[in-house]
Amino acid sequence: MLLIAGLGNPGAKYQGNRHNIGFMAVEAIHRRHNFSPWSRKFKAEIAEGEFGGQKVLLIKPQTFMNLSGESVGEAMRFYKLQPSDLVVIYDELDLPAGKARLKTGGGHGGHNGIKSIDAHCGKDYRRLRLGIGHPGAKELVHNHVLGDFAKVDRDWLDALFDTLADNADMLVRGEDSQLMNKIALALGGKAEDDAPKPEKKAQASKSHIHQARNHIKPKIPETGPMAEMLKRMFGKKDD
Repeated sequence: MLLIAGLGNPGAKYQGNRHNIGFMAVEAIHRRHNFSPWSRKFKAEIAEGEFGGQKVLLIKPQTFMNLSGESVGEAMRFYKLQPSDLVVIYDELDLPAGKARLKTGGGHGGHNGIKSIDAHCGKDYRRLRLGIGHPGAKELVHNHVLGDFAKVDRDWLDALFDTLADNADMLVRGEDSQLMNKIALALGGKAEDDAPKPEKKAQASKSHIHQARNHIKPKIPETGPMAEMLKRMFGKKDD
């Protein structure tokens, strides 16, 4: 089984917050595919489904963000899952809005939900970070994170959620880089394979000696046996 956890805070008050982008992402997956209705278990809302014959559990912890690990850890212990069976989707201040990154392991970066999951589930799980941008000053972070997305954000949010939902089976197959490429292209960026690559320096077709001969003409003695030999070697054809 693959467990896909989206992080957020429960309740209508927080529903549209940037901090709840993880909830929004798993809800988009749930809408697009044949999952069971949401039910309550593990201090969370959960829904079961499958991709390509592999069971998938969507989970939205209802413990509030700082205690997310209690809920996710309980589900993992119940199903006897390892960190490698877990994908966590959450908001990332240090990524521009509309950017996504997916990797295994890493630090919590000050994110209290991830800090809690690290403590309860281990660290070697896959982390899908969805950028919400940084407000530019530390004192503005709290209101930014717990503030709602603006109307102008809907375009990139819809593109992000649609692409993630359409290709959620890639998470099951471990096609992480392919999924990131699809999201990048959907949001107007470039796939990693299409990114400009540093140019390689052209290899010299001739040795340093040959190149030197092309630019420096030797001084030929005007008289004597050596002059005659050098003229034959370096002189013009009509000499």
